[in-house]
Amino acid sequence: METPTAPLLSLRRVSKVFGGVEALVDVDLHVSAGEVVALVGDNAAGKSTLARLVAGVYQPDGGVVAMHGRAVNLSSTQAAFAQGIATVFQEFALVEELDITANIFLGRELESGGLLDQPLMDELARRYLGRLNTRIPDLRVKLRKLSAGQRQCVAIARTLVAEPRLVVLDEPTASLSVAQTAEVLSYIEDLRDRGLGVIFISHNLTDVRAVADRVEVLRHGRLNGSFDAATASYDEIIAAITGATMLPRRP
Repeated sequence: METPTAPLLSLRRVSKVFGGVEALVDVDLHVSAGEVVALVGDNAAGKSTLARLVAGVYQPDGGVVAMHGRAVNLSSTQAAFAQGIATVFQEFALVEELDITANIFLGRELESGGLLDQPLMDELARRYLGRLNTRIPDLRVKLRKLSAGQRQCVAIARTLVAEPRLVVLDEPTASLSVAQTAEVLSYIEDLRDRGLGVIFISHNLTDVRAVADRVEVLRHGRLNGSFDAATASYDEIIAAITGATMLPRRP
């Protein structure tokens, strides 16, 4: 039974091993509704592994994953989806030659009388884009004509089709211009304002501190620091990322 006061998502002593490599070791993480939790760390720190575990792509080799205090088995992406978890990976699966509505409903098309219900999908697409306060006036525009920031918005809007409770964003501002990055950060704030939990994976501490409520640092698959984004200094977070400061190993 779900516990209303429990975090939206919690990981307790979660581990993941690939062959002889420990990708995640005894990781604790929690995300509440209406909270943006940034996950930072160097390359190969385990950030994307954790994202794929929450998304149901990988399954943990140890530990417990819970939603609202109830243990869940995220055995597949469909199982995670059923729990209200939506994920946008760096290589988001959109189709360049399809228009905006088609991309938002790709694989989840709505039908009426055996035919695609284009008017309803267009109406909902406008609603999802409106929730993110984006400026894409023409839904018939093909994806290839959009800016990188607008494409990222379409990818995020696609997650809203399932009315998710938690959105995981894997490096959503990578390779974007300053203006496009500001646009995506605004989308993240809108998700939080709507009461969703957000896991925001990024290398960019400026972006992280602009929108995150809390910063969790992974180093070599282990949690190496948890910081209040509003009060922690760059030096504190960098020290945890590089290993200049280390949390004691858990027994």
